[in-house]
Amino acid sequence: SLIHTNRSPESRAPPMASPALSGTHHRLLLPCFLRRLPRPRSRSCSRLRLDACHADTLLSSSGAQGPPGPAACSSASSAGGFSDWLLTNGLPPGKVAILERPVPCSRGGKDRPLHFVAAGQDLEAGDVAFEVPMSLVVTLERVLGDESVAELLTTNKLSELACLALYLMYEKKQGRDSLWYPYIKELDRQRGRGQLAVESPLLWTESELDYLNGSPMRDEVVVRDEGIRREYNELDTLWFMAGSLFKQYPFDVPTEAFPFEIFKQAFVAVQSCVVHLQKVSLARRFALVPLGPPLLTYKSNCKAMLTAVDGSVRLLVDRPYKAGEPIIVWCGPQPNSRLLLNYGFVDEDNPYDRIAIEGIPKH
Repeated sequence: SLIHTNRSPESRAPPMASPALSGTHHRLLLPCFLRRLPRPRSRSCSRLRLDACHADTLLSSSGAQGPPGPAACSSASSAGGFSDWLLTNGLPPGKVAILERPVPCSRGGKDRPLHFVAAGQDLEAGDVAFEVPMSLVVTLERVLGDESVAELLTTNKLSELACLALYLMYEKKQGRDSLWYPYIKELDRQRGRGQLAVESPLLWTESELDYLNGSPMRDEVVVRDEGIRREYNELDTLWFMAGSLFKQYPFDVPTEAFPFEIFKQAFVAVQSCVVHLQKVSLARRFALVPLGPPLLTYKSNCKAMLTAVDGSVRLLVDRPYKAGEPIIVWCGPQPNSRLLLNYGFVDEDNPYDRIAIEGIPKH
């Protein structure tokens, strides 16, 4: 579970990615371990299928339709609640569909398929795939209701990610009474996993982290983990400074309501799906956008970006798509080490990848 669960990260099965799905990764960074992880215990597991099943559609009622998308599968209603919530709360009909694909069975075959946003019809470069109104976007402006408070908090000791994670944690405690219940439920389903169905190394066990021995990634994981713990220790500051917000929640202060491991899971999940909007105020800079990542597929050699335009967040595609193909967006100029840490995947075609080589001392 993303926000509140009794499962600790240590109880998770090893992150896995099928060779058919992940391809060949950057050998300088990760020597093959994402392609073939040894299983610590035997388990029956059906072969990973790469065919996407049609889950739900968000198509406009007008405009020419392309070829039909993938055929409906038995779990076609699994995204219905999320899509219905979007449309009921003002999402304009677009040109995309929410599809699903099976994942490697890292829990004895019990993992539910991952959802992703795909073209609901044939698209051309420059088409608007969808627009999400700001009323459905979670930002610090919406969370704190005061831009000056947002600036004070995020320029001091707490990051935007910590504030957003804490907000969703309290919203989840409200269950179905929360406006964001269907969205949080969808984030729970994704569990912070990227397109390879692998979690960030921040949620790996110690034995799983051994796969990173010899890579600078191991130290980066430790440093990021320490940073998350420092932010956890400052959560009560947010609680007291933004009292007008949290008085609506009849729960304890953050560090009493949520143990560190629960906050860490929520932080990593928010980290995997937050969008960096450009040319907006500081309080809107970091945003959680329904239909955004992790439902969108990240690529390093893509130009499409989510942009804030006239009270909404819009996606213009940068290439043609056939109906049913995953919609791709740019993940920013990040090396593979950062992609793995933030989103749980690496990009073999990443033009921004780099590896640090220490100088050899002269004798």
